[in-house]
Amino acid sequence: MPTFVIEADGGSRGNPGPAGYGAVVRDADTGQVLAETAEYIGVATNNVAEYRGLVAGLRAAHALDPDAAVRVRMDSKLVVEQMSGRWKIKHPDMRPLAAEARSVFPPGRVSYTWIPRHQNSHADRLANEAMDAGRSGRPWEPGMSRAALAATAPTAEAAALAVQGPPAAGPVAVEAPTAAEPSAPVRPAGPADLAGAPDLGTATTLVLLRHGETALTPQKRFSGTSDPELTDKGRWQAERVADALAARGTVQAVVSSPLSRCRQTAQVAADRLGLTVRVDDGLRETDFGAWDGLTFAEVRERHPADLDAWLASGRAAPTGGESFATVTRRVSVCRDRLLARYPGRTVLVVSHVTPIKVLVRLALGAPSEALFRMELSAASFCVLNYYPDGNASLRLFNDTAHLR
Repeated sequence: MPTFVIEADGGSRGNPGPAGYGAVVRDADTGQVLAETAEYIGVATNNVAEYRGLVAGLRAAHALDPDAAVRVRMDSKLVVEQMSGRWKIKHPDMRPLAAEARSVFPPGRVSYTWIPRHQNSHADRLANEAMDAGRSGRPWEPGMSRAALAATAPTAEAAALAVQGPPAAGPVAVEAPTAAEPSAPVRPAGPADLAGAPDLGTATTLVLLRHGETALTPQKRFSGTSDPELTDKGRWQAERVADALAARGTVQAVVSSPLSRCRQTAQVAADRLGLTVRVDDGLRETDFGAWDGLTFAEVRERHPADLDAWLASGRAAPTGGESFATVTRRVSVCRDRLLARYPGRTVLVVSHVTPIKVLVRLALGAPSEALFRMELSAASFCVLNYYPDGNASLRLFNDTAHLR
């Protein structure tokens, strides 16, 4: 039975702030590097990033040999002591990550040792490369140069222009279907695309569904924590969604935002599939505060300073509402919770514009301004695959073929 050494680390530039992790797997006898993995994970805390690095390292080791013994070395005293069972895991956001880490190898197969930071430089470098890659809007790849990434990072002027976008772009999370034809779905990879690709293991698939139409949808009004119900058209859309899912026959669980428009959409699908609906508060829409119920033009007229700040920074929030940074933290924790609860399964996730866009953005490693470059129609599908090695792929985006 081989023995692997995992060195893992994670970091956050702001805590919480833009975060990433890195992990390296070595042969315990020779010290040879057998695998490297890293990922930009969006806005998160140091502790979340460190746990994500641990999970990714364990998955990489498992992919090499599921029967191996593993020695984990980290400079995070918190993670080492919690995973060794000497410290209690009090924070609710850490518990699902720790549970996911424990699920990769059988109990007793993994040991944990704290090391000084300077002895964890390889994993630290990978984590920083991942954060640099996220800043430049690129996914991390083995052998990336931090200098090259810095050279391709967007300037402040370009970033500001990308955030604000052309006037026709409108707000990110207005409850509004596009007036134009829906975006063409991303083509799933076929056999030709995957020829020679490594076996990444069984993916956990999140089928992301935006809820059906409400009375606010055709009026293009912000709809956050207000709780409108589905219209007759929205209920018709939910039925078409249920038909499409039943025909595919792959969904094994249904999870919904707590808001009525999502729960109603989810319940129609769950009834057709013979499943129950689990509610997760992490999937609720952004709280738009004073903007709720207003159109983009009305917000521009009544809250111009709010709107300018919101368009310029993901940390700015409408008066009385949430920033995109806050929503990203909430959605990231929810995503990790779902991946820990449903490993290797296909889950229908019924949510809203912003949470779905956040999940897509994080999977692609795209910058925060990418939220302003996506359009999601009511009752549209997106599909994300999350692999055991920590990677994710977008398989479908804004698919509305079932509504035609």
